[in-house]
Amino acid sequence: MPSLESTLNIYPLKNYSFITKNDYMENKDPSLPGYFNRLKREFKYLGQRTTVKTVLLVHDNNMINVLLLRMVPQFYLLPGGQIQPNECEEDALKRYLFDYFGLDIDTQTKPIDVIAHWWRPNFEQNQYPYIPAHISQPKELTRIYLMSLNERATLSVPKNYTVVATPLFELYNNVGIYGEIMASLPQVLSRFNFNIIT
Repeated sequence: MPSLESTLNIYPLKNYSFITKNDYMENKDPSLPGYFNRLKREFKYLGQRTTVKTVLLVHDNNMINVLLLRMVPQFYLLPGGQIQPNECEEDALKRYLFDYFGLDIDTQTKPIDVIAHWWRPNFEQNQYPYIPAHISQPKELTRIYLMSLNERATLSVPKNYTVVATPLFELYNNVGIYGEIMASLPQVLSRFNFNIIT
């Protein structure tokens, strides 16, 4: 699925309308400790977990923004989640883009490239963009996909989430609010050329 394509058209935020739909309850864990406990239980039977996340870009006044989801104040996430057993990554991307935005990967969006890999070496919060040398069995791989958007679309967002168009300059090195993965997006996106369409 990776591509040699390095130029991506970015359309204005005003080209997209947002409507609400029923709550989406993907989160099986009420807390981070619950997430890590489930990861530990599942690791015994399934091995390393693979997670896919998506990056969707728009622009607002010629400033590139990432569409993030906010669950509660100051808790942001990229759309995506865990790949189910016997599910390929493309099918997982289709499922999550439909669940979070009502987008059809065949007609409204497409994967451009894998832009990052983040590894969770242990059953804890820390993730790294490499596998630490002393780790032989990482517990989770998070693969970040850059997706294109059609020029216009209606996005159906679950009521329990808010879509936040977040400028790259706000994400840059802002680990305290957005975490390592989102705060690194300006760097990993810098290899692409963006064609700002007005």
